Amino acid sequence: MSHAIIELKNIVYAFPDRENALNGLTFHLHHGEKLGLFGPNGAGKTTMLHILMGLITPNTGEIALFGTTMTDKDMFNEARLRIGFLFQHSDDQLFCPTVLDDVAFGPLNQGLSKDEAASRAQEALQAVGLSGFEGRIPHRLSGGEKKLVALATILSMRPEVLILDEPTTGLSPEAKDRLIGILRNLDMARLVVSHDPDFLTATTDRLIAIRDGQIRPGELKPHTHTHVHEEGDTPHQHD
Repeated sequence: MSHAIIELKNIVYAFPDRENALNGLTFHLHHGEKLGLFGPNGAGKTTMLHILMGLITPNTGEIALFGTTMTDKDMFNEARLRIGFLFQHSDDQLFCPTVLDDVAFGPLNQGLSKDEAASRAQEALQAVGLSGFEGRIPHRLSGGEKKLVALATILSMRPEVLILDEPTTGLSPEAKDRLIGILRNLDMARLVVSHDPDFLTATTDRLIAIRDGQIRPGELKPHTHTHVHEEGDTPHQHD
């Protein structure tokens, strides 16, 4: 397999008593690429992400991370230290007593000292605009604050690539705009999975789709629709 950051080759995965969720899926992410992935519910987007992270095992196929074919759990554990994976639900990512503990957890696992990990954590919190949150209790934060803390937990590890699974779930428009601004300032390869076309076009350079368990070229087609929001009775336009 070639030296892409991430490469999936002929991945087949089926849940028990169900048709294949992934059916010969092949995918590549190279250095500098910023890809957006979309597809309908149940298309296999999250399943694909969990496979490339080594969280579930495909029925058949090959997975290579940073040019090395993954063959066992230890190899995935080592590779995950170089990948920033943002879960769809922030509560799955935050489990420590304080924000500082959560954000410093990754650097500590990378072998940094307690002081070095704390410094990395403070740097990451500043990057997401949450300086001063170090002593806050994660489960008492708002949804948007939790998402930014979860992002800080992966930025503190200084990953080589970002994998984001539905990062706008539960976010207010203000929190989404803040997240877009942060991602635009991060110059690293990324794969963003989202149902939000505006978010994908704002944070990625190229779109792909998952259909019938395989990766296809992606295109968001212009269309008209009716919607309701608080400014609906005021003349306005959408960019």
